[in-house]
Amino acid sequence: MDQRAEKLNRPSVPALDDILGVPFKVLDDGLIRVVDYMGDDPAIVQAARVSYGDGTKKTSDDRGLIRYLLRHRHTTPFEMCSLKLHIRVPMDAWRQWIRHRTASVNETSTRYSIAISSSQTTQPDQWRIQATDNKQGSSGWLDSNAGAELTQAETDFHNTAREVYDQRLENGVAREQARKDLPLCTYTEAYWKMDLHNLLHFLALRMDPHAQKEIRDYATIIGEEIVSRWVPKTWEAFQDYRLGAVHYSRIEHEIMAAVGAQNLDQANAIATEAGWLKPSKKGGLLRNRERDELTAKLKSLSLAVPWE
Repeated sequence: MDQRAEKLNRPSVPALDDILGVPFKVLDDGLIRVVDYMGDDPAIVQAARVSYGDGTKKTSDDRGLIRYLLRHRHTTPFEMCSLKLHIRVPMDAWRQWIRHRTASVNETSTRYSIAISSSQTTQPDQWRIQATDNKQGSSGWLDSNAGAELTQAETDFHNTAREVYDQRLENGVAREQARKDLPLCTYTEAYWKMDLHNLLHFLALRMDPHAQKEIRDYATIIGEEIVSRWVPKTWEAFQDYRLGAVHYSRIEHEIMAAVGAQNLDQANAIATEAGWLKPSKKGGLLRNRERDELTAKLKSLSLAVPWE
């Protein structure tokens, strides 16, 4: 029989089918739930081998092939799978989320419908302090007594913003204009569909410890609760080669080779040529982000840091 005319069954993943439509709670009033999906681990293997059916390879070979594909950044086979989610997320986190332009998105429109009457709230012990070494990050927590005052002010502001919005609607103001002063903490909902290759890129960025906590909470649930069930072999490889991996640039590799050979003078010479060791007028070295990143990598491997 011509395999091109053979009837095929739709790939099904029982572990993912078990949670179809089941909401995972995020933050205080957010959610994520799987609406639909296409493909599975075998679909990735099938696309890579350009074959139909089981082929001649053993199932045990699938894991190795998937790991090879991900390790060597062969992306197209992963594009054969896609995931469709229903999400409920605060607008400030959604602003970061929607920057991933490779998704298909349909969001609730507050031109047509009344805005969701829910805002993300912050508990007194959840106010984060601005990081001193990262302009876009946070580090540590504000004292809960000071946080309690901020939380009360937040609640008052949320209530006032909603009252203003509701008053405009009651007076017949168009929804598209009435919404303009709603705060970014207001929840919105959307259907969000993305192929697996781009989804893994999204997770690599948004599960990273440097990502904002709110969107990291969503990404962590997508990865650990959904993708892990859907494509377990791919998830394992992703954790090994992307999420938990450490990457080295050409300069970093050359410096590490010199450190490994116990030639710290050569390592410093390479760093100097790269412009990493410029002196500061106040003494010491000017800050250099690349040097700081390699310093952390060297220390994580218990290797000598040549410029210290």
